[in-house]
Amino acid sequence: MTDTTRGASTAERVIVVGAGHAGGTLAALLRQGGFGGLITVFGQEEHLPYHRPPLSKYFTDGQPVKWLRDPDFYAEQKISFLLGQKVVSLDRARKTVRTGLGDEHPYDHLVLATGATPRLLTLPGGDLNGVLTLRNLTDAQHLRSAITTDGALAIIGGGFVGLEVASAARNRGTEVIVLEREARILARVASEQLSTIMTSLHRDRGTQIRTNVQIAGLRGHNGSVVAVQLADGSEIACSSVLLGVGAIPRQELALEAGLLCDQGIIVDDAARTSDPAILAIGDVTRRPVPGTEGHRRLESIPSAVEQAQQAASTILGVPQVAPEVPWFWSDQFDLKLKIAGIVAPESQATLRGDPATGRFALFHHRDGVLSAVESSNSAAEFMAGRKYITHQTPIAPLRLADAATSLRDCVLV
Repeated sequence: MTDTTRGASTAERVIVVGAGHAGGTLAALLRQGGFGGLITVFGQEEHLPYHRPPLSKYFTDGQPVKWLRDPDFYAEQKISFLLGQKVVSLDRARKTVRTGLGDEHPYDHLVLATGATPRLLTLPGGDLNGVLTLRNLTDAQHLRSAITTDGALAIIGGGFVGLEVASAARNRGTEVIVLEREARILARVASEQLSTIMTSLHRDRGTQIRTNVQIAGLRGHNGSVVAVQLADGSEIACSSVLLGVGAIPRQELALEAGLLCDQGIIVDDAARTSDPAILAIGDVTRRPVPGTEGHRRLESIPSAVEQAQQAASTILGVPQVAPEVPWFWSDQFDLKLKIAGIVAPESQATLRGDPATGRFALFHHRDGVLSAVESSNSAAEFMAGRKYITHQTPIAPLRLADAATSLRDCVLV
């Protein structure tokens, strides 16, 4: 991938396809960096960019949407949003995009920030009323309406989104059953130790968790879901079902245009695709990750923001900032989970703190060097762990295990 950036000329045109966190952040960063050209952001939703993590709680309390920026900001910065419009194709040779309305728009820099779409299950009954996903504001509104009536909420998939919804629903007294096909919840995204801790927490709060289950279908009555049917012939009665089985990158535009893709648009550490005039950022990408080989998809707000910064630097023609250790957070019940780094299968885990109190950290290390930290209500441990991972700082695991020992004294000098 080569860099052919020409700088921040007032004649240049940037088109951003996707008005989510990544796309909205990029538009703002370009103006803050002095870009004087035209910025046009296309969004399929009718909404300006908003914070998506609160959606897993929005459906229970109906709080107003939290905008990424005050709506007046975009007008003041002369950032044009074309909302409710879908870009259906792009012409790399002519450097244009075409919308579903048939309009063509030229670009000098094109940024694909199309995000991801919830993975659906091709099951009998999958089209019944009450079968839901959670990815955007409309989904959150539908989920809120669906669980206001009496009845249980069945969540298919024990990932972070499903567990966040489970905790919010339990807080309002809704019966919740989590159905996970793997041997443990959070199997793809967390260590076995953290999975065990979170399973106990949810069960203590009344969430039913069933693992190693296979879903056969959904049974309905009068067009609405009333039960999840399992492969063993049993049923789970419910009045609504949330599908939380991951997300698929929306890479169709890139694929049709011949960009390099592999379960996501392949980008380098400057957000560049295989076409030097096209960048990609956010959940749609597979990107380099410090400390690991190859490319990974990182579905998180910090990753989206970092890639927006990378894309802005590329377009502005300024040096890139040093890459971050990947991290993300999840709020469940009264726990604020923060995780940094990648948990390696061969690493060892040292527990600091007591999970029974809700305040603890799991430090994952190999040969005295940290690869990841999983923390709960432990800001100091998270920040120290992230710093140690970044600098590959040698640590003493036995000292880390002793909460009475200061984090500074856990470093080997």
